[in-house]
Amino acid sequence: MNSLLPGSTIGILGGGQLGRMMAMAAKHMGYKIVVLDPTPDCPAAQVSDEQIVAKYDDLDAIAQLANKSDVVTYEFENVDLTAARLLETKGCLPQGSQLLKITQDREQEKTVLAENGLPVAPFKVVETGQELKQAFDTVGLPAVIKTCRGGYDGKGQLQLTSLQDLDIATQFIQKNGRCIVEQWIKFDKEVSVVFTRTIDGNISYFPLAENEHKNHILHKTTAPARVSNSVTEQALDVAARVAEAIEVVGTFAIEMFVVGEDIYINEMAPRPHNSGHFTIEACSVSQFEQHMRAICGLPLAPIKFHGASVMINLLGDDVTAFTETPEIYEQAHVHVYGKKEIKDKRKMGHVTYVGNSLPELEQIVADNLRITEKV
Repeated sequence: MNSLLPGSTIGILGGGQLGRMMAMAAKHMGYKIVVLDPTPDCPAAQVSDEQIVAKYDDLDAIAQLANKSDVVTYEFENVDLTAARLLETKGCLPQGSQLLKITQDREQEKTVLAENGLPVAPFKVVETGQELKQAFDTVGLPAVIKTCRGGYDGKGQLQLTSLQDLDIATQFIQKNGRCIVEQWIKFDKEVSVVFTRTIDGNISYFPLAENEHKNHILHKTTAPARVSNSVTEQALDVAARVAEAIEVVGTFAIEMFVVGEDIYINEMAPRPHNSGHFTIEACSVSQFEQHMRAICGLPLAPIKFHGASVMINLLGDDVTAFTETPEIYEQAHVHVYGKKEIKDKRKMGHVTYVGNSLPELEQIVADNLRITEKV
């Protein structure tokens, strides 16, 4: 692939906050942006040159996006595969469609990982209550049942603690169709590896980060992750093996469970990730700029880390408490996504704290949270 230099046009499929931050990074570098999204004036469109207002599976609109763009990327993995293949045949989707095919289906994702000897929890794919009952013999209890397609932030899954949950799990299958049952992993921590890989196989890794969730939604990401050197080395090694096995291009994220000194892959995302937002201020180059470099055929920038960072998601009314508290701005970098309507548990923005000492930074964050609770 020849390098696409500033002045070229990048098409983005999807106009949410990830598309917005992609667009902002690309505009900073001098690229033009066209975004395709069904919602007029979506977050990404607000910082782009042009928006195509259309559904993601509108092939005429997809063709229009391809014709207007020198290269196309996406901000979410549930891209219509027919649309992705159309972009691929036009030679403007360097990430390819196979990466999407794998990561948008949990059966395919876990099967590929297992076939490559990568660490995953025992799992079985089920389509009936009888298959589910048989799966317990392999997977054991407790377990978790998930839809094979769709579902995020805790949606589309159900924890199973005993055989008494068989009836409700069977109803879950009848409602959702093909599902995957995984052994329940009682983990010590969840960590994320966010990395970027070029078309010719060069990889750069951002600092390993540690995630905390509330109600199944990412609440806080802390970098560096407070794990042993052995766990860090394992996580980076696993990420490298995944990248080579499925030929990753662009920024990619892998969430992993840490159990003692062992790790298990939980989920993967073939695009920049919520847990990598800290890289915007805490690193010399962000996950979004690295992504643009990779898809445009440019060299990746060396990653230098300030030493400590904490990112907190702003859900629903959280965004009001933070943006209307002037004291917060002394220490925090506040990001607001430009969504028109505040909804409960909707990701409206995030704040990032950067420093050299994690204990000092955690104290600042705690003080800030106490201030916003009074708003």
